[in-house]
Amino acid sequence: MKKVILTGDRPTGKLHLGHYVGSLKKRVELQNSGLYDMYVMIADEQALADNARNPQKIRDSLLEVALDYLAVGIDPSKTTIFIQSQIPALYELTFHYSGFVHLGRLQRIPTLKQEIKERGFEKELPISWLTYPISQCADITAFGAHLVPVGQDQAPVVEIDREIVRAFNRQYGDILVEPEAVVPDGFAKRLPGLYGIDDKMSKSLDNAIYLSDSPEEVAAKVMKMYTDADHIRVEDAGKVEGNVVFIYLDVFAETAEQKTKVAELKEQYQKGGLGDVAVKKYLIEVLESVLAPIRQRRAEYEQDLDKVRAILRDGSAKADAVANQTLQKVREAIGLNYLEQ
Repeated sequence: MKKVILTGDRPTGKLHLGHYVGSLKKRVELQNSGLYDMYVMIADEQALADNARNPQKIRDSLLEVALDYLAVGIDPSKTTIFIQSQIPALYELTFHYSGFVHLGRLQRIPTLKQEIKERGFEKELPISWLTYPISQCADITAFGAHLVPVGQDQAPVVEIDREIVRAFNRQYGDILVEPEAVVPDGFAKRLPGLYGIDDKMSKSLDNAIYLSDSPEEVAAKVMKMYTDADHIRVEDAGKVEGNVVFIYLDVFAETAEQKTKVAELKEQYQKGGLGDVAVKKYLIEVLESVLAPIRQRRAEYEQDLDKVRAILRDGSAKADAVANQTLQKVREAIGLNYLEQ
């Protein structure tokens, strides 16, 4: 029996290179291995948790995220792509799990604390945002997911989901599958934004290269990237460590030829005699080798949005049937089948 994978993204805008190296690339690899049943969720309800007063943002972004999924190679014939809000069972599961975690534990999640700060929620925190880890537990367990591919920053959230599952199973028996986070290795754990290593690539910080960006947009953004502030003249020796351009080269240079070229550039840059523009131009070339096929597949799907909607409808119907089976097991374990006795 194949193991099950559940993962997804909030539809709050187009996806970017941080999403690609943080989880999308890994999802495609796992999908194509043929070893797993994969569910990929567009988490519109989770997105509404901090966009309740701006639902249009979610509506405008949902198809964009679906297009990005298809463009990177998520295949609907191999992977079930579905919309979170179309699965009613998830709401009831969230309520049942809420009794197995306390407020203090949610508030201690480092990822949640950082996201609350980034969104300015310190004084007015939406309850739906604070409790989204419980909702995520419902998403994961509804499909019996064994593995959850996430970026490094989301691993602590999966850990609390594991705690909820263990607590539920201690109370009611071995009903739920305990999930495990799958985090990419190396630099892919955290791709910095374009303008410094202290910020991760983010839509809200406007420091991202999007998967759908045109070649001209990619080139313009790369040319604005930070390098070494002390590397003022071409002849000056430059620093590779903490240099955003070289960090991106280390992440995206995949072929043996590219890796050799990057090693040569690093050596020359550190000695002096290599300008930032030359390094950035090579990064543009490397990024285009990754983005060009993604951009082409996206354009093909954009020509038939009805097909994209059909993929989402079919995937949501399949996911709904599976989630209902899990909900029935949970209700029976709790003893909510009063009228069936």
